Amino acid sequence: MTKKTILTVDDDPNIRDYLEAVFTDNGYNVVLAENGDKALEILKDLRPDLITLDVEMPDKSGPWVGRAIQKDTSLATIPIVVITGHSELTYIIPKAAAFLAKPFEADEVVRVVRGILGE
Repeated sequence: MTKKTILTVDDDPNIRDYLEAVFTDNGYNVVLAENGDKALEILKDLRPDLITLDVEMPDKSGPWVGRAIQKDTSLATIPIVVITGHSELTYIIPKAAAFLAKPFEADEVVRVVRGILGE
């Protein structure tokens, strides 16, 4: 079985590293982007199975990136899991498959991702 790929977009290097370790330990390929511009650059060549997306980032915010993804028909079907420290912003990316508030537990992230990917 081919490993599924997750694109993790977060400006906090600690969160990126943590999610990379969690997903890698659970059998996923992980690609990291430190901001929205980098994520969109990666998405020109990569079609991940799932994207984790922070809301508040310095260049292009998570909602901006989410809208760009939804407007591109080749990307619009990729599920997005919003991971943010702003728990009040649950619906800021309307078509997100799931929303997780920071801090989060590794088991919870894996459970959500597996559920979305049908594993």
